[in-house]
Amino acid sequence: MNREHKKESVSHIIFRVIMIMIGAAFAAASIELFLIPNKIIDGGIIGISLIVDYLTPTYISFGFLVVVFNLPFMYFGYIQIGKTFMWSSILGIVALAIIETLLHYVQPFDIEPILAAVFGGLLLGTGVGIVIRNGGSMDGTEILSIILTKKLPFSVGEFVMFINIFIFALAGFVFGLESAMYSVLAYYIAFKTIDAVVQGLDETKAAIIISDQFNEISDAILHRLGRGTTKLKGRGGYTDEEKEVVYVVVTRLEVTKLKVIIQEIDPTAFITIMDTHEVRGGRFKSAVH
Repeated sequence: MNREHKKESVSHIIFRVIMIMIGAAFAAASIELFLIPNKIIDGGIIGISLIVDYLTPTYISFGFLVVVFNLPFMYFGYIQIGKTFMWSSILGIVALAIIETLLHYVQPFDIEPILAAVFGGLLLGTGVGIVIRNGGSMDGTEILSIILTKKLPFSVGEFVMFINIFIFALAGFVFGLESAMYSVLAYYIAFKTIDAVVQGLDETKAAIIISDQFNEISDAILHRLGRGTTKLKGRGGYTDEEKEVVYVVVTRLEVTKLKVIIQEIDPTAFITIMDTHEVRGGRFKSAVH
């Protein structure tokens, strides 16, 4: 039986376009006002474009380079990920190129290189994170990594790291060792900021609890912590006995209280606490503390 999938609403498309434009503006401001004046680069296609732009300043602009270098990867992104991703990425890349060109006429910040690396990395990571969160990308190297790791014994992260090691080594020859080190710092800060923006600032933890007092623990979590739980069926691998498993998602600040509750009821309970990247649905956000 065929079902028609709902199309994305016009209001949601408009919101996504606006957010991608804002993300591109943040990234462009970082590049033009913080990174370029201090000869600091980012990794990936943006980093390569900055190096080529520095070596050919009177011939080709950074905006043109970042678009041209990314276009082949957008085609592969369309094949591997989809049309929405491709168009969102193209919008972000073109907006980055245009806004960066307009910012040529704005006076860059005259600050110490280390401050430029820190604040440039924060601003760049925020911009790129906003674009990623809204379905796009401004770095074709990640798309290339996704494609190649299907045929090579490397993870996406390892492949991206290898590419960026090469880019930063090249930056050391072009800009000097000190600029290359500032570039690594800016890249690290941007990388961590992207994670914070994409995953959200509300860090959550998932807990799996195995105990004979599962009902009492579940009730205590609900009434004392304000979090709903899910009871799962399990079977011990050694004894082959059936076990009740309690699953709950809490915020980072609630982890300690959760441990205290479990310790009070069953000090021998087996607990596993894991990081979660995103929580949606249910009544998680509206839980009563």
